[in-house]
Amino acid sequence: MTDEQANDAFHEQLVAQVGRRGSVQRARDPVNGPAIRTWCDAMSEANPYFTDEAAAAAGPHGGLVAPPATINMWTMPGLVMGGQPQRATDEPQAGVYTMLDDAGFVGVVATNSDQVYRRYLRPGDHLSQQTTLVDVSPQKQTALGVGHFVTTEVEYADQDGDPVGSVSFRIFKFRPGTGRERRALDDAGPAADAPRPLRPRPRWNQDQAWHWEGLRERELRIQRFVDDGTLVHPPVTANPGTQSTDYDWIVASGRGSLYSYTVPRHPQVPAFDYPLIVGLVELEEGVRMVTNIVGATPEQLEIGMPLEVCWLDSHDDVTLHQFRPAAPGRRAGTLTHHEVAVGDRLPLCPIEITTRLVVSTALATRDHQDVHHDRDAAVAKGTSDIFMNILTSTGLAARWIGDWAGDGVVFEGLSLGLGVPNHPGDTMTMSGSVAGVDGDTVTVSFTGANSLGAHMTGSARIVLSGGHDGPDTHDGEVG
Repeated sequence: MTDEQANDAFHEQLVAQVGRRGSVQRARDPVNGPAIRTWCDAMSEANPYFTDEAAAAAGPHGGLVAPPATINMWTMPGLVMGGQPQRATDEPQAGVYTMLDDAGFVGVVATNSDQVYRRYLRPGDHLSQQTTLVDVSPQKQTALGVGHFVTTEVEYADQDGDPVGSVSFRIFKFRPGTGRERRALDDAGPAADAPRPLRPRPRWNQDQAWHWEGLRERELRIQRFVDDGTLVHPPVTANPGTQSTDYDWIVASGRGSLYSYTVPRHPQVPAFDYPLIVGLVELEEGVRMVTNIVGATPEQLEIGMPLEVCWLDSHDDVTLHQFRPAAPGRRAGTLTHHEVAVGDRLPLCPIEITTRLVVSTALATRDHQDVHHDRDAAVAKGTSDIFMNILTSTGLAARWIGDWAGDGVVFEGLSLGLGVPNHPGDTMTMSGSVAGVDGDTVTVSFTGANSLGAHMTGSARIVLSGGHDGPDTHDGEVG
């Protein structure tokens, strides 16, 4: 039997399980306030209707509700007395997962999630789920490795058996070490694993050391002349107006706006990322400085857009300032559907991907898979580091859209597909626009991109009011 025939035969065994429907699985715990607050804390979700009883009572839902993106969190299986996450043996996908594991497809990543919300959940709701195995793909070659996509459809009901929502969910089970990137590295030989060249090392003298020492402390120090308070950057030896040499410094806020920029394209230097954006930033304090703009593409830049400082450790003892789009604040009040139009752009939103964010959000979403908190386990299963789970990606997208739309927005559904992983040490920038307006229902298309490319692309269906406090709701339902 050829390899292709063996793969086809194995796929037939997997497909034989398609269409099976599992038993009803009841959540271990009801929807509850402490879990909601933990989720909101980890996601930096500030909507008061999720955690503030007084605000929620006066809001569109008439009381506290759970963030809609938590719908598949409540039935997550948890750990077996501190061991690996439980796997219900009578779930229709359980047999497929076991067959794939036994065949060496032990790596796993979630790739797609399509959530539909029939109503918002309330504290005290006790959910159950029933899962149907929808599809198992033939063997595919991806950048991660050779494997199979497994798709399930999960229906959720409350304690009375009434439907509250559904999630179409797809994962990719793959063989570690069989990805395109690994093969390319193996073909390229040792040179491909060589460390990346460092940026040219900046030079300074003792008169400028205070500025560079400040950067190491994550302070943006600006020279100030004592005689008249003139601020100057870059540092100089004497006041341009009075020739005084008596100066100290202030620590700038790190906030500013884009005054101008250029995109040099050639020649490309290996130590830099391209497209390379060189910007002139006007600080709140009034001085301008040349710096790199990161976290955005040239097409996303607008003169005057707000920026904030971020930092690059270019050498062991050198830190450089860079600027990125400033994180937007949360809207006061709620947008109405009269205030939006197709093509409106949502504000860019940078999100730093830290180890704390990856681990805390995985735990807050009750996802105990080791690839989200144990680096050794993640590497053994075919990735370079721990990575963000799809429940977090969904939650962050919902938080960003909610910040733009306001507290009274009601989500009807949120769909996304994952691309490159979110590893600690990177920054993901959310961008998007209004793709459709149909009465009070608005569709937002979005992308979350990091240094590797697009981490997620998707869309959300939201309901905006026509000018009052929010959509009419009954028991959390849009009416």
